[in-house]
Amino acid sequence: MNNVNDEYIDIYINSLIKNIQSLIQNFNIKEIPSVYIGGGTPSVLKNKIKILLKALNQLPNFSPKEFTIEANPESITGEFLTVCRGEGVNRLSLGIQTFNMESRLAVNRKGDASDLDDRLSLASEFFKGMLSVDLITGLPYQNAEIVLNDIKRVLSFEVSHISLYSLTIENGTPLNEKIKNKKNFLPDNELSDSLWLTGRGALLDAGFDHYEVSNFAANGKQSLHNIRYWQMQNWVGAGPSASGTIFNDESAAALRYTYPDNVEKYLKIIKDENSNWKSGDLININTEFLNKDILLRESLLMGFRYKEGPDKQLFQKRFGKTIEEYIPKTLEKWKGKDKLLFLNGFLYDAFSELDKQKTAD
Repeated sequence: MNNVNDEYIDIYINSLIKNIQSLIQNFNIKEIPSVYIGGGTPSVLKNKIKILLKALNQLPNFSPKEFTIEANPESITGEFLTVCRGEGVNRLSLGIQTFNMESRLAVNRKGDASDLDDRLSLASEFFKGMLSVDLITGLPYQNAEIVLNDIKRVLSFEVSHISLYSLTIENGTPLNEKIKNKKNFLPDNELSDSLWLTGRGALLDAGFDHYEVSNFAANGKQSLHNIRYWQMQNWVGAGPSASGTIFNDESAAALRYTYPDNVEKYLKIIKDENSNWKSGDLININTEFLNKDILLRESLLMGFRYKEGPDKQLFQKRFGKTIEEYIPKTLEKWKGKDKLLFLNGFLYDAFSELDKQKTAD
């Protein structure tokens, strides 16, 4: 949505507000414990973001404990941050990725290192809520010294939450084309893993809690919104590419919907929307029904990303048995081991055990 006029932004924001209001009404939502405005681009709305934030604050029973907005560092301004703070946003998430210019240019990231420092200073000055940043390891031209420098620099701005990701390459992306054409080279898998572990060690030494596979938080600063997601509680999403999942605990099933990623298609859906969510008539919206078996596996997959594991009470209510009753051998085998560092191995054992039970039944 870069380089678009104010009229188009107004249409987009009004459509998004209509979308949110419709979801709340059709799903009979009575409580909104957390809000996450993401996608990396909310800050390009600049002062127009106030229209959306005010509309959210006017929703019935709107009093989220955590209210997050994600932003590209390059596009934040003091005015934007002041508006966010004034409208109740208490958590800001910035995609820093790295300060190393060679690595940034290799993955087509805008903004130089000095500009990132300025933006973080701006955030510290104008935004007094929790500050979260994203960093990436395994980038081209990256080494341990660069990773440690990235962490040292973000910590100097009183960051309370860091998402530390290892680079993944998607087909069709410019970076993937560069690699295929040998115009860009990545660290090998062993070095990439070592770089991530170097970053993890530095964050642990700084007193951060490794509370999710890729997330680290200062004491009491975990992302409440993401914890709800990992523990498979209801969430609704509005906007292009947004998805939501509504659970039926009695039948251990769920409905998942996803809006198209194309903005024009999304706007047309909202403009023409006569869909009756309750009857399942979801025209032009991708929907998926999650049965008990799918939901069980996804609950384990998502739940064990989180250090505390799945919500045990919710799990038993939803599936009729405890986690210990479903995968006792796996839990015994992994007792005392770090599931976050070796999640794929743990899940392989868990799903194998479920498959054996299913075959026996």
